[in-house]
Amino acid sequence: MRPAVPLASLALLALPLAFACARPAQGPPLTPDQEPSPLASAAPAPAASEGGPYSGHGAESIPPEILAKFRPGSVPAGLSQRVESLIDVRAPGIGRLSPDGKALYFEWSITGINQLWKLDGPRAFPHQLTGGEDSTSAVAMTPDGTWLVVQRDRKGEENPGLYLQPVAGGSLVPVQHVPKVQTLFEVVSPDSKYVYFTANDKKPDSYTIYRWNISAGVREVVFEQEGLWHVSDIRPDGRLLLRKETGSLSAEYSEYDPSKSELTPLFGQGEKDEYEALYGAKNGELIVLTNKAGEYRRLYSWTGPGQHTALGEEAKADVSWFDIDQKRTRILYVTNEGGYHRPHALDAHTFKPIALPKLPDADQVMFGPTTPDGRYTTLGIDDGRHPMQGYVIDWASGPKLQAWHAPSTPEVDTTKFARAGLDTYKAQDGTSIPIFVRKPEKCAADPCPVIVNFHGGPEGQALPGFNVAAQMFVDAGFVFVQPNVRGSDGYGKTWSHADDGPKRLAVITDIEDAAKWARTAFASNGKEPKVGVYGGSYGGYSVLMAMTMFAGDYDAGVDVVGISDLRTFLRNTAPYRRALRISEYGDPDADADALAKLSPMTYIDRVKAPLLIMQGASDPRVPAGESIQIHDSLEKKGVACDLTIFSDEGHGPQKRENRVYLLAKSIEFFKKYLLGS
Repeated sequence: MRPAVPLASLALLALPLAFACARPAQGPPLTPDQEPSPLASAAPAPAASEGGPYSGHGAESIPPEILAKFRPGSVPAGLSQRVESLIDVRAPGIGRLSPDGKALYFEWSITGINQLWKLDGPRAFPHQLTGGEDSTSAVAMTPDGTWLVVQRDRKGEENPGLYLQPVAGGSLVPVQHVPKVQTLFEVVSPDSKYVYFTANDKKPDSYTIYRWNISAGVREVVFEQEGLWHVSDIRPDGRLLLRKETGSLSAEYSEYDPSKSELTPLFGQGEKDEYEALYGAKNGELIVLTNKAGEYRRLYSWTGPGQHTALGEEAKADVSWFDIDQKRTRILYVTNEGGYHRPHALDAHTFKPIALPKLPDADQVMFGPTTPDGRYTTLGIDDGRHPMQGYVIDWASGPKLQAWHAPSTPEVDTTKFARAGLDTYKAQDGTSIPIFVRKPEKCAADPCPVIVNFHGGPEGQALPGFNVAAQMFVDAGFVFVQPNVRGSDGYGKTWSHADDGPKRLAVITDIEDAAKWARTAFASNGKEPKVGVYGGSYGGYSVLMAMTMFAGDYDAGVDVVGISDLRTFLRNTAPYRRALRISEYGDPDADADALAKLSPMTYIDRVKAPLLIMQGASDPRVPAGESIQIHDSLEKKGVACDLTIFSDEGHGPQKRENRVYLLAKSIEFFKKYLLGS
């Protein structure tokens, strides 16, 4: 079985920036015959250099003197202390139960970085299982309950290693951890003999499938073919359900029988449609999540070409996640209803709905893993007023819901946090764009300045729910708003694909329109507010577009690991990501003109407002050269631009001290330029 997807979309809300979120849902439809933005037919953009002199990614690609020059500095002690107190408000991960239901294993960043912890019963005292400075997570447990399967990454390089750890704790047993190689967990065999994983150790843009014999400590190749291959599921007889990624969302599925070395294509071959699949309860059946047949993702029982049955109730909302337990008892899934995640359950044999226990009112509810016998499932609940709380469903007792672990909220009354409200703003072509809004009770200025926070992805989604980072800005006197511009996930496939490749030219003005709306929506006493822009990853790219192409609409910007030139980015991002990113942004050759028009560096001469840039040296996704090249260009033009490079981080800071610095520095920067303090 694949590991159940963690509550990634919600956990990221506690981080400085929501770089990427789990799949989203219902929202304003995009009219197919909309008039394109004037940008789509505008005269060619001003020429820019074909990308800067930098090449490669990772800390080794940056000269030591550059790392020394742009190392983190300091922020006022009072501001830093306030950020530190809020950053210590954190929730444990949902976690996974031992097969007997007596112990819970989960991630928690209470030491400053993600590590593994254990509870020996509901609300018992937690025991720390792993330590050190590297982010560590439990991705699976062997069905016999003997071993935890552990992933560990160094300095945010996203080249994790794979380990085993006895469930009682103790030393990690290395499976594979090789510099500059991704070793990614896939599945554990039902008999607990093998751990399957993929690695790009033979070719940087292809994954070979291996299995690790736990008792013998031996690695062997299971499947080797060019492409980005993964194992989605496994049958007791050893057959593997393989997924080959072909685009940012698209994939091809095949079944591989190792005993015959036989690969059988199933669906997705040559298509651009979205598919996720797991084995069903019946032999020859797959449970498939796809939006091929309609606007929204829906679950189907698939038994062969042209033989599929829709599952669950039809709704104008995406199914964002699903899983089926190892005994194939229950199908659990989550719908994304305008950004609010709602849980559902089906009998895996009859497909009839299964009643859930009564749940607390919440903005977000997500399932965690189910024990091998199908009896227990972990659950995470975010009510918007507290950090996510962990529960366990006992399906054999009602079903019954029991709280297992509680979040940490030292010296902070989180019930006073601002709740996110849903609003919309009009784009230039009349399309309604959903936007979540958090406001302070009182403003330090009249009117309150506004921070527009663009999410990462681009196939991400801003979500309501408990958000420590957002609250920091609200406490500092800012209205904090998070739009889901066209291209965001969760509002149907027309919306999510509206910005693919050159089509982005027609909708990029959603960034500009957010600022124009904010100046009107939050005006007071006849005065417009100042507006800042903030974002990470694709959100950082949105910041740079806001400050360059749409210079004048925003008064200050903070970019974290953002793309400054799509052409240099596509040349230098990690090889295993390049093909997937091309499917989203466009082909460097065929779409060269559009990539130039969509690159912030093209509009560098327009910038006048101050910019703060934060970057991780080890970032394999958006190389540090993206931040350095725009900083250097602005510095030469005399534009206020401050750059920080974290030498020990990758695609956004994970360590406590670096997260404190990023947030405190960002708030200090916005207070200076938007509040004048």
